[in-house]
Amino acid sequence: MATLSPEERAALRDSVSRLLADHSAEADVRRTMETEAGYDAELWRKLADMGVIGLVIEEAYGGAGAGPVELELVMEEAGAALLCSPLLASGVLAAELLRALGDEDAKTRLLPGIAAGTSIMTVAMTGPRGEWTEDSIEVHATEQDGAWRLDGVADYVLHAQNADVLLVLAHAANEVLAFEVDPALVQIKPLPTFDHTLRLARIGFAGVSARRLNATGPVWDAVQQALNLALVALAGEQAGGARRCLEFTVDYAKSRIQFGRAIGSFQAVKHMAADLLLESESAISAARNAAQRLADGADDADAAISLAAFACADAFAQVTATSIQMHGGIAFTWVHPAHLYLRRARADAQLFGPPSEYRERYLEQLGA
Repeated sequence: MATLSPEERAALRDSVSRLLADHSAEADVRRTMETEAGYDAELWRKLADMGVIGLVIEEAYGGAGAGPVELELVMEEAGAALLCSPLLASGVLAAELLRALGDEDAKTRLLPGIAAGTSIMTVAMTGPRGEWTEDSIEVHATEQDGAWRLDGVADYVLHAQNADVLLVLAHAANEVLAFEVDPALVQIKPLPTFDHTLRLARIGFAGVSARRLNATGPVWDAVQQALNLALVALAGEQAGGARRCLEFTVDYAKSRIQFGRAIGSFQAVKHMAADLLLESESAISAARNAAQRLADGADDADAAISLAAFACADAFAQVTATSIQMHGGIAFTWVHPAHLYLRRARADAQLFGPPSEYRERYLEQLGA
């Protein structure tokens, strides 16, 4: 794994920030989120050219070979810009699962396409309950004459509508196995989302032919590794979104005049702004700490990730809700961006399980 210097990390973050300022402004987000694909193919290509999509993919497979710290910083910028893209699905979750499984043939075939942005992959791993646990997998695999077939359903699959390869987890006898599936063979049904920038789908499997991936260890251990990185990335997105929401809310409080004064001069508004600052800074600290602990392979990395998972989700939701209050009636209208951040915050908070689940997990990890 490549180690970037602080200067290199700052340069990477600045480059991503400038790219998204040019191509993921509010008007771009509004236009993109109403398209069928839900992402801008030209921006996707630019992100690939910059190395963002293959950021955590090893250099041997065409990636940048960076780690969780660099990923978290990039995701802060993605969250601030409300980036509409399959980055979390393909460049993080699918890429890390392939790496963790250790199937060299699959890595050689699939990872270069992810890194180049020419292939979009996603992972189908939970059923209708959306619990993101081994028991929640609702796909079952059977083998006959050396051929594998899948039956069942997978829910809340990120960007399945855009994927050209599906990585599917399925129960087989007393173990969980991983498979590669052609999306043309399955039924993909888009799911309605509160956040219009998000694409989720339900996938139905009925005797679908699948290619088993050869894992070098227990498959669920690889899944946990991929989920941990995805949670760090999501925490970074939430922290970045909270920071941007704080910025434009404070700017509004400075410029909005009522009773001959800027509303930011009123004590009640000052208290609300102070709460926003506290929540935003806490989210950034939690996300960056989780990324660093994961990068270091620290014993408390799992606890740090669980802490970030619920703290950043709660902070983003709180900041966006308070921002709407501070803006008053204008924030309830479709033309103002505050509600877009609120929608992203509410959706992100449930994406890989609710904050309450990670809060409980964190307390268990502290006890352990």
